[in-house]
Amino acid sequence: MIDTKKTNYRWVVVGLLFFATTINYLDRQVIGLLKPTLEKQFSWTEEDYSHIVMAFQTAYAIGLLAFGGFIDRLGTKLGYTVSLIVWSLAAMLHAVVKSTLGFGAVRAALGLGESGNFPAAIKVVAEWFPKKERALATGVFNSGANIGAVVAPVMVPWILGVYGWQMAFIITGAIGFVWLIFWWFLYEIPTRHKKINAAEFEHIHSDIEEPAVENAPEEKIKWVRLFGIRQTWAFVVGKFLTDPIWYFFLFWLPSYFSSTFHLDLSKPSLPLVLIYTATTVGSIGGGYLSSWFIKSGMPIFRARKTAMFIFALCVVPIFAARYAANIWQAVGLISLAAAAHQAWSANIFTTASDVFPKRAVSSVVGIGGMAGSIGGIAFPFFIGWILETYKEAGNITGGYNIIFTVCASAYLVAWLIMHLLTPRVKIVKL
Repeated sequence: MIDTKKTNYRWVVVGLLFFATTINYLDRQVIGLLKPTLEKQFSWTEEDYSHIVMAFQTAYAIGLLAFGGFIDRLGTKLGYTVSLIVWSLAAMLHAVVKSTLGFGAVRAALGLGESGNFPAAIKVVAEWFPKKERALATGVFNSGANIGAVVAPVMVPWILGVYGWQMAFIITGAIGFVWLIFWWFLYEIPTRHKKINAAEFEHIHSDIEEPAVENAPEEKIKWVRLFGIRQTWAFVVGKFLTDPIWYFFLFWLPSYFSSTFHLDLSKPSLPLVLIYTATTVGSIGGGYLSSWFIKSGMPIFRARKTAMFIFALCVVPIFAARYAANIWQAVGLISLAAAAHQAWSANIFTTASDVFPKRAVSSVVGIGGMAGSIGGIAFPFFIGWILETYKEAGNITGGYNIIFTVCASAYLVAWLIMHLLTPRVKIVKL
């Protein structure tokens, strides 16, 4: 008898992606929480720290371009494995460096390894989910970024106080190798996996426009060809203008609360925990909203655009952080903006898998991610210059006010340009 009850192994796969993304962001968040300690240890200025962040972003940008095509050619299982090994080793190596230059080098290695996470994860979602479920699946695994950022403000200060800053890097970096065991034994693409039945396989490919089998190597798409497609540029612009805002939330919020509201980063930080918890709600809720629009009868592309416009509006109030009279008002405004970013992120990632065939998804995500990282290279330079200038004038809070104003407008500008590039989104035929 044929089993007609659908299995749901695809959600186990999302669980694996969730934990990988949690570890990814835990590893990159550690340095932001240790910034006050490391500033004293190595006599860093704000510009020194911005250069270290830029080293990460530069390598991350290069790695995204390389890993996107690499994963499309090698496959998600092995490609993800290589990425995780590189970034986990680099995270642990932070404990042995002795200079600012050394931190720049290991941050670059970390950025190179971590760049494989999202191209691999978005491709996995495209392989395992129909379009009507992809935004929700992306929102769920992308919420791992927020959980990593929630865990870090609790875990890292505790390790710092008990074992010192070196062990904070070693312990968090080693967690990735635990995940790797589960990934290697639990994951495979749907056409090869023994844990799914025919009903789930049919559900996964219910709206597919291409063969449900792996393409032959000669059918793989060279990423250079993708630059001639308008849909690629819409994705590139969206990532370029909004990714840097998230990097600011990751790398400078601890320092902002420390300098503006005298938050003690040597202890678990409730304001940071609340902000990054809010982003978890934003990530899952953002994926759910566009999926709900689709199930309500709205066309896929209109649903994505409508949801992203709503989230862009939700970031605007962050400009009022300059008027916050106490830390909790600032936490509320920043929580809304950070949650809206993650809701935006869940949907912009899905736009790539909506319009491109699966064999090109990692390459497109890599190109867009590279653009986001290039923006992430320029923005820290701007942040470092602004903060150092205002710090010398004795008013570092004024520097943060300018930065929050930039954050408030970035998403609406990005949405408008994306809409002008692709007013009527169409499936890309390669």
